[in-house]
Amino acid sequence: MTQEKYTYHTIQAATQADFRDRGSKFLAYTYPVKDKEEVKQQLQLLKKEHPKAVHYCYAYRLGVDGMEYRANDDGEPSGSAGRPILGQIDSAGLTHVLVVVVRYFGGTLLGVPGLIHAYKTVSAAALSAAEVVERQIEHIVQLEFSYDLLNEVMTILKQHQVNIYQQDMQLFCQLRIGIPLIQKASCMRELEHIYGLDISTGKP
Repeated sequence: MTQEKYTYHTIQAATQADFRDRGSKFLAYTYPVKDKEEVKQQLQLLKKEHPKAVHYCYAYRLGVDGMEYRANDDGEPSGSAGRPILGQIDSAGLTHVLVVVVRYFGGTLLGVPGLIHAYKTVSAAALSAAEVVERQIEHIVQLEFSYDLLNEVMTILKQHQVNIYQQDMQLFCQLRIGIPLIQKASCMRELEHIYGLDISTGKP
C-alpha cells in the first residue's frame, strides 16, 4: 500500500542563471507556478523581454503528485533541450516549477551533445540558486454557514492551520479554504458536527 503524501517541494521565488558556449548565450529562468495558465503567462513575458532570442525552451512539472508535466524543445533538435531541463527539475525533486531557457544563437552549431550539456548546466545553476520550500498538500473545500456559527467555524479552522483563500460575508458566510491533508479527517469531522453547515468539496 502506498503511503499517503502530505507535503511536496517547490521553489520559494524566481531565479535565473546564464551559460555561454562558443558564442551562444543560454539564459535560464525558474518560476514557482500553480497551473498551466501561469506557465503560459511567464512564457509570454519572457518572449516580450527577449524578442531577438531564437529559442524559448522549457519544462514544467505540476501537481502534488507531479504527474502533469511537459518538456518543449522549441525548434531545437528533439530531446536536446526540454528533456534535459525537466531532468534537472526531477533531480531536485520539485513540482509546481517552470524552467525556461532563452537561447541567443552565437553562429556556431553545438551539436546535440553540446546542446544537452548547455541546457542541463544552465537549468541546474538556476535551480541551485532557488530556495526550496516544503508545502502542505491541501484539501480544498467551500463552506457556507450562518453568521451565528462564525466564531465556532473560525476557531476550528485556526486549530487545524487552515488557509482561507476567499471569503464572502453577505447573506451567509461563504469561505473557500485549504485544509492541510494531514488535518483533513479531524477538521472535516469537527466542521460536519456543526449544525446547519453546508460543505461542498472543491478540487483536492
